[in-house]
Amino acid sequence: MPLAILALAVSAFGIGTTEFVMMGLLPNVAGDLGTSVPTAGYLVSAYALGVVLGAPLLTALGSRVPRKRMLLLLMALFTVGNLASAVAPGYDTLLAGRFLAGLPHGAFFGVGAVVAARLVAEERRARAVAAMFLGLTIANIVGVPAATALGQHLGWRATFLVVSVIGLLSLAALALLVPRLPPEEHTGVGQELRALREPQVLLGLLTAVFGFAGVFAVYSYLASMMTEVTGFSDSSVTVLLALFGIGMTLGALAAGPLTDRALRPTLYGSLAALAVALVGFHYAAGSKVAAPIAVVVLGAVGFLTTTPLQMLVMNKARHAPTLASASNHSAFNLANAGGAWLGGAAISAGWGWTSPALVGALLAVVGLGIAVTAGVLDRRASGDPAPSAIVAGATAAPRDQRRATAG
Repeated sequence: MPLAILALAVSAFGIGTTEFVMMGLLPNVAGDLGTSVPTAGYLVSAYALGVVLGAPLLTALGSRVPRKRMLLLLMALFTVGNLASAVAPGYDTLLAGRFLAGLPHGAFFGVGAVVAARLVAEERRARAVAAMFLGLTIANIVGVPAATALGQHLGWRATFLVVSVIGLLSLAALALLVPRLPPEEHTGVGQELRALREPQVLLGLLTAVFGFAGVFAVYSYLASMMTEVTGFSDSSVTVLLALFGIGMTLGALAAGPLTDRALRPTLYGSLAALAVALVGFHYAAGSKVAAPIAVVVLGAVGFLTTTPLQMLVMNKARHAPTLASASNHSAFNLANAGGAWLGGAAISAGWGWTSPALVGALLAVVGLGIAVTAGVLDRRASGDPAPSAIVAGATAAPRDQRRATAG
C-alpha cells in the first residue's frame, strides 16, 4: 500500500479517538463543568450532528478544491475544533467545540476514500479504503482507552490537547505523503447532488442507516450490559471496549479483500452475520466466558459491513462519488443516534439490559432486506451485474472486472 494511505489512516486514528472518547469522559466533564451526566451526553450528540451536517455541506463547498488541499483544510478544521474543546471555559463553548470538530469528519472520510481508491489498481480499491479505516478501528483499541485514562488522571482537557497534537501530526503526514493527484474531470455541486439522488445510492445509504444502527443499539449500552448483566467490574469496561475495537480491526482486515472479490455477497453475508451475532450476544451476555467473545464477534461482523457499503455508494455514484461517499458517514451517524435511541427505549420499556441486542438484530434484518432489494433492482435494471463504476474520473472497468461492484 502507498505511504499516502498511512497518512490517511493516522488521520482516521485521530478522528476515531475524538469521536468515541467523550463516552468515557462524561462523568469527568459533568463534574468539572457542574452539569449532570445526561446533559453532558449532549456533547456526544453535538459531534454526531456536526458529522451529519458537515458531510454534505463541506463536500459540496469543496467540490472545486483539489483533493489533497481539501484533506488538509478538513484536518485543520478538525484540529481547531479539538483545540477549542480543550480550552472551552464552559459547557456551551465545549458544545460548540464538539460540533466544530465533528463537521469535517464525514467529508474527510468521503474525500479520503476517493483518494485512497485512486492511489491503487482497480482490483485493490476496497483494500485501500479498508486500510484507511483501520486507523478508525485501531483508535478503539489504543486511542480511546489511552485517551480516557489520560483524561481521568490529568483532566479531560488534556485528552483534547493530545488529540489536537494528533491532528497536527496528521496535517504533516498528509502534506508530506499524499501526492498531488492528476487533475480530474470537474464535478460541480449539481452533478454531485444528481449522483446522490441515484436510487442505488439512496438504497445504499438507507442500508447503512438500518444495518449499522444494530451495532450502535448495543455499543451505546455495552458498559452497562457488562456490569449489570455479566457482572464485570467498572474497571474491566475499558478492556471490554478494547476487545470491541479488536473485533472492528479484524472485520476491517477481512472486509477489503472480500469486497474486492464480491461486493454484494460480502454485504449480504455481513448483515446476516450481524443479525445472528446480535441474537447470540443477547444470550451470551450472562456468561463471563461467552460475553467477551461475543463482544469481539460483534465488533468484527459490525465493521465488516462498512467497506462494502462505502464502495457501493462510491461505485453507484459513478462520476461524482465524493458527496455520496461523505454522505455515507452521515448515514452511519444517523445509525449511531437511531440505534442508541431505540436501544434506550427498549431498556426504558422494561425489556431488560440485553434487549437492545434483539432490537439491533431486527434492524440488521431490515438493513439486509433493503440491501437484497437494491441488488434485485440493480440486476433487473441492467439485465446483468453492473460493471465497475467510475471513481473520481477513472474510466469504467472492462466487463470481466465487474465483480467488485455488483457482486
